[in-house]
Amino acid sequence: MPLRETLARVDADLAAGRVPLARQRLRGLISSFPHDLTLRRRLAAVYRLYGDAAEAGRWIFLEEDRNADETAAFEARYGSPRRRMKALAWRGPETEAATAFAEGQLVAVRTACAEELGRPVHWDDPASYRDDAGGDGEAPSGPWTVREGLSCAGCLVVVLVTLAVWVNGLVALFG
Repeated sequence: MPLRETLARVDADLAAGRVPLARQRLRGLISSFPHDLTLRRRLAAVYRLYGDAAEAGRWIFLEEDRNADETAAFEARYGSPRRRMKALAWRGPETEAATAFAEGQLVAVRTACAEELGRPVHWDDPASYRDDAGGDGEAPSGPWTVREGLSCAGCLVVVLVTLAVWVNGLVALFG
């Protein structure tokens, strides 16, 4: 689907209150167009609708007019340069950045990651910035939020109810 058509759908989704769908479309666009800072800015705005400062900071990180609190939240959630490098979802050389500021930010993150790991790392090679000791996943910044806890509890209830219905059906069938 062409970029303009997808952006029109994002606008329609936001106007209709379908924020998760708009977020999903923008994330897909960024994976296809990782150098487009406008897409990153739009995704940051969507995360602000959720009140998620860390993710807003993640997607606005390459912009000079970024919010300091969002940047701090991003850096706290993705505590190591390696995690930040992965989170930024950049591909290609830093020279493809649209602004000198973005290029500088990318160079700084890559350089810090290389220093942390003690070897060269490259944006196009995620294996180069993967920690050999494991633990490459994105660790949460702290304890679960109420929303995350309720979401997990809800999933557990659905699984248990499904299992109970299945067992009841087996008992009825063979009992």
